[in-house]
Amino acid sequence: FRIMAGKVKWVTDIEKSVLINNFEKRGWIQVAENEDWNFYWMSVQTIRNVFSVETGYRLSDDQIVNHFPNHYELTRKDLMVKNIKRYRKELEKEGSPLAEKDENGKYIYLDFVPVTFMLPADYNLFVEEFRKNPSSTWIMKPCGKAQGKGIFLINKLSQIKKWSRDSKTSSFVSQSSKEAYVISLYINNPLLIGGKKFDLRLYVLVSTYRPLRCYMYKLGFCRFCTVKYTPSTSELDNMFVHLTNVAIQKHGDDYNHIHGGKWTVSNLRLYLESTRGKEVTNKLFDEIHWIIVQSLKAVAPVMNNDKHCFECYGYDIIIDDKLKPWLIEVNASPSLTSSTANDRILKYNLINDTLNIAVPNGEIPDCKWNKSPPKEVLGNYEVLYDEEMAQSDGTDRDLRSRPGQSMGVKGSRARDSGKPVLTTWK
Repeated sequence: FRIMAGKVKWVTDIEKSVLINNFEKRGWIQVAENEDWNFYWMSVQTIRNVFSVETGYRLSDDQIVNHFPNHYELTRKDLMVKNIKRYRKELEKEGSPLAEKDENGKYIYLDFVPVTFMLPADYNLFVEEFRKNPSSTWIMKPCGKAQGKGIFLINKLSQIKKWSRDSKTSSFVSQSSKEAYVISLYINNPLLIGGKKFDLRLYVLVSTYRPLRCYMYKLGFCRFCTVKYTPSTSELDNMFVHLTNVAIQKHGDDYNHIHGGKWTVSNLRLYLESTRGKEVTNKLFDEIHWIIVQSLKAVAPVMNNDKHCFECYGYDIIIDDKLKPWLIEVNASPSLTSSTANDRILKYNLINDTLNIAVPNGEIPDCKWNKSPPKEVLGNYEVLYDEEMAQSDGTDRDLRSRPGQSMGVKGSRARDSGKPVLTTWK
């Protein structure tokens, strides 16, 4: 959200009533009616304009925006993979135990992104990898699109050649000179519930990158496909089997408008504890939190850490049948529209809790404050990682034990109560 002089503006992705209720609660709507202030949630395109050198905007201390200027370093599919690969290499150079590999040359702790190549740049590398395992399935995604648009699956080189080759030449070209794609090894052994594939949508708020301070939202959810999963090659074109995006699934014949094909994260945890055991479930969620923190650490050095910015990311995680979590992508503008009654409550609380952290006490914002709100205003957020606190408490040492442990402020396991207490990360 942003405070600017002028009239109130809205974007279609957010229901007016949700923001109006939040603003009224803080006494901001009265101010807005006097046209002294203006509140709106900015799109990623508007952010580019605000921070563009050409426009010459200068934000004042009481203006806050809901994206970092170059958020795309994490939220563009190709840049996210590039930054994670660079992060691994840097840790390897430093001799960090985090970059340890197994006998097959795979990262032990940092193998959380499927094998991915950029097209057309890495076409030859992709072909080399594909030929090692010709029966594998790959998923192609346009780098800059969302909601499942432009995604398709392939299992033969001829399919990608058909997509990519110019009819007059034999050289590899992109369909559009502006549109790049990523191609990733498809997770063809996803964990199924009721025979259906699902993924996790988790919300993570970053208030500052240097030092890194991030919060995990407790009320994430699972998104289910409407059609039972099959690895059969005859169903590669059926997106109702493979893609969990609500924007796609809501058009399916079996879509349920009451629950929207969604489960809460707490329901998933309960299901896994009862079918796989509590210890295994705790380990899985520890590893998910570990993935999120490492992905943020990977982009922290290149992120423009402007003091006027905060960001709420939508993380998409897939769990395979061995209970290994995989980071699929990170969204800069996770949908805030509601498809069900429960969805509306969740999104309302998400916006409310996010604003409480970004602008404590409902006061006129001040970008100079230390961005460390008291625990009582966190709502459904929990501190996932606080770099400053981790360093001062000595918990951010080189990792020599298993990664993915939630640590208390003094570095002890916060697992005694049976619930994970997320304070700092090791």
